Amino acid sequence: MANELDEMTGPVNGAGRDINVIEKQIPVRVGWGSTLFEIVLWCLGILPGLVFLFMKIGARNYFRQLQQKIQADASTIDNYLEQRVQILKNLAKLVDKAVDLDKDVMKSVAAFRGGHLPDQERNAVAGQIDSCFGRLFPQVEAYPELKAHAAIAEAASQNSYLQREITAARQLYNDSVMQWNSDVFEWPVKQIVAARAGYTTRIPFTASAEVKAQARGTFF
Repeated sequence: MANELDEMTGPVNGAGRDINVIEKQIPVRVGWGSTLFEIVLWCLGILPGLVFLFMKIGARNYFRQLQQKIQADASTIDNYLEQRVQILKNLAKLVDKAVDLDKDVMKSVAAFRGGHLPDQERNAVAGQIDSCFGRLFPQVEAYPELKAHAAIAEAASQNSYLQREITAARQLYNDSVMQWNSDVFEWPVKQIVAARAGYTTRIPFTASAEVKAQARGTFF
């Protein structure tokens, strides 16, 4: 039998294909079959019914704990973003002392708040911070004396480190979201519990259109 997917013979899309994260939460539902399944368990005797009841209690506790983990993962991203904001402010002050810095460069981070951010707001803030650094570093590159400034070099190093940490934290967040999205459809116990609780799937990290466009650009 031939392979269903044959990378040697195609078909191949020569133009390539871009992908996007779908911004949609899918509700978890169960049908009458799940209700019938529970009724049958109780009809078989009180022991099977009680066992399944305790399994549902365990699944409910599991989902609550997983939600807290997702919250903690999101908070970690927020903490790194807040550190990048502080570095950005310090860097802007250092550069402003040496060159005529664009006075609007800090406006895009003025709305940043510490603590937990909604997913869409977190992505927007991250994009704004990236944009600000993108406007600062070309000015640094244009002045050799700024590049040699120890504090500016340290700020640039810290920025690179934090960006790597943010990438790792986003991956951890996505792993937790993927775990949630998989578990809520695990029938019978978890899916029944998730449906009765009104749970939906969660949306993983989404890169902004601006960042995706920059990634296609020329860097060197």
